[in-house]
Amino acid sequence: MKYECDLIEDLLPLYKDGICSDTSKTAVEEHLAECEKCRDIYEKLKDETVDELMIREKEDVIGSQSKFFKRKSALAGSIIAAIFALPILICLIVDLAGGNGLGWFFIVLAAMLIPTTLIAVPLMVPENKMFTTMTSFTLSIIILLGAICLYTRGNWFFIAASSVLFGLTVCFAPFIACRRPLAGYLKNYKGLTVMGAYTVTFCIMMICIGISANAPFWPLAFAICAPLIAMVWIIFAIIRYLPVNGLAKTGLIMTVIGIISFAGNKAAEYFTLKSATAAGVTVISRSSLNSAIYVATMAIGVILSVIGIAVGRIKKETDKGEEK
Repeated sequence: MKYECDLIEDLLPLYKDGICSDTSKTAVEEHLAECEKCRDIYEKLKDETVDELMIREKEDVIGSQSKFFKRKSALAGSIIAAIFALPILICLIVDLAGGNGLGWFFIVLAAMLIPTTLIAVPLMVPENKMFTTMTSFTLSIIILLGAICLYTRGNWFFIAASSVLFGLTVCFAPFIACRRPLAGYLKNYKGLTVMGAYTVTFCIMMICIGISANAPFWPLAFAICAPLIAMVWIIFAIIRYLPVNGLAKTGLIMTVIGIISFAGNKAAEYFTLKSATAAGVTVISRSSLNSAIYVATMAIGVILSVIGIAVGRIKKETDKGEEK
């Protein structure tokens, strides 16, 4: 025989999986045609029954362990929920015994939902833990605000709830958008979705505030908020989609901030002076100082943009020269 059996036996697994070179494949086939011992070894390697049994056994072990931990998590969540139910039960007994109604009971009940959603929900939910936990946490806070508002007979619920919703959206929307199940649906539109959520919740908050405010609120709020929203969207578009270097993006962002801040300041100043004049109040304007700051910001931004674009073009020409 041309090749030793030890050498061929080392090559047999590679030959079986079809990942050896053509030279090794030819050598193995020539040797198998002559050596009965190596043919028997090769036939045993081709028998995949053992591999299938090992794979099935591994899957069974993983499945049983997964069920075990799920049961333990559900049990732990149930125990924690029962612990949180104790103060609720105590408050119910005290309220009924004291004849004070169930006002405090519902407040405590709503308050206990908050730690329950943060501790028990992640343990009891089998998948999409981040999304489910944050959604239930947000709802629990809104329920608590509603219970307190009803107990105090206030009219501030929508202002508080919309403000909490906007704040939680700012904090958690980027994380929720990158986790299941939303990540699979949003794909490459996560940034746009998060920005849309910011804008919608902010507008809802301002509308709720405006409904409870007096008449001059709307023009002044629009003069401030509209440029602010436009500025944030333009900055997002520059950072996310504009194909220029970081220095040019910085300059453009500074320019946008200067222009929109100047326009928004002028609009806000106009409506403020108009409202003050109608109310007979004298307002001291500092528009000259603010204008100088905005103009300086715009000038710096334009300079940085020009420098960044020039640096980008020089680098591009240099790269082309090196490729040639």
